[in-house]
Amino acid sequence: MSKEKEHIKLLPELRFPEFKDSGEWVEKSIKSIGRVMTGGTPSKKKAEYWGEDFVWVTAQDFKSKYITDSVLKLSEKGKEKSKIIPKNSVLVTCIASIGLNGINKIECATNQQINSVICYSSNYFEFVYYSISQNVNKLKNLAGQTAVPIISKSNFEQFNILLPTFPEQQKIADFLSNLDELIEAHKQKLELLKRHKKGLMQNLFPQEGEKVPKLRFPEFKDSGEWEFIPFGKVYYFLSTNSFSRAKLNYENGTVKNIHYGDIHTKFSTLFDITKEVVPYINSDVSLGKIKKENYCKEGDIVFADASEDLCDIGKSIEIINLNNEKILSGLHTLLARQINSKLIKGFGGYLFKSDYIRNQIKKEAQGAK
Repeated sequence: MSKEKEHIKLLPELRFPEFKDSGEWVEKSIKSIGRVMTGGTPSKKKAEYWGEDFVWVTAQDFKSKYITDSVLKLSEKGKEKSKIIPKNSVLVTCIASIGLNGINKIECATNQQINSVICYSSNYFEFVYYSISQNVNKLKNLAGQTAVPIISKSNFEQFNILLPTFPEQQKIADFLSNLDELIEAHKQKLELLKRHKKGLMQNLFPQEGEKVPKLRFPEFKDSGEWEFIPFGKVYYFLSTNSFSRAKLNYENGTVKNIHYGDIHTKFSTLFDITKEVVPYINSDVSLGKIKKENYCKEGDIVFADASEDLCDIGKSIEIINLNNEKILSGLHTLLARQINSKLIKGFGGYLFKSDYIRNQIKKEAQGAK
């Protein structure tokens, strides 16, 4: 006797009180929610199609929820060769960078990487945006494991999302939109603070050719000039390893490893191991030949000696807290240690971010691949 398949209720774990008795959500395909339009690229060989003011969206333009501008723009002739996407559509990348999405707040066109959902009801688009954002991993699985991940228009149209009633959709969309606005406001404040810090850095450290900073704390205004000392009189270099990412993991191990890519992308100027996510060296990698002195110490400076561009070459961190953990300086890094503690812990990290030092490093790097 066959058992009847147990019904799985399509309900969220968290629900606003006024909708607790509103029943189950309904599973619907993208095609049933809106018309899907795939973009295209007017001929790049025809200059008359490009360079005016009509927004043409590509993957690089997905920087926030709302899309209002683009890096590349079309002319009126280019617009005529494109499929026009009405505002308040949901734009989703379905080739290569799968799942980037946003809402166009102006009429636009897109390239062929993007499928746009032109919702049949104006009640849908905000909620559809959040629902697709929540299901990016499912979208990526739909793309498969090809060299260039791709979701065809027909497959995208059949992709299912869950929908509650219009009032509940509106409540959820409004709630999340308010949070997005709050996040955006904090991002703007953060950007202003970063610019303020950059300005202070330029003035708290002497500029090239000078020995006194433009801005000085009152108690040090009569402390004289800063001392010019060659790097080799303060620091010496130690050996580093060349372990690739394939020899590192984030699950377990006894020794951690600083990869140059993490210096470029995520590590703070002052490196505190209790606040950073650092990979371990795989247990099958032999560390027997590594000398004790080559393990990082607090006060060490670790430089990235390779970069995709000149601006980031020689980017560095200062190790200020190791929490009694073992860590090595790895692939494409230089490990520098003070000779006689000329600099207090925490100062070197910012010193090597100053314009004066950075400009010298860039000059050294010029001409190299």
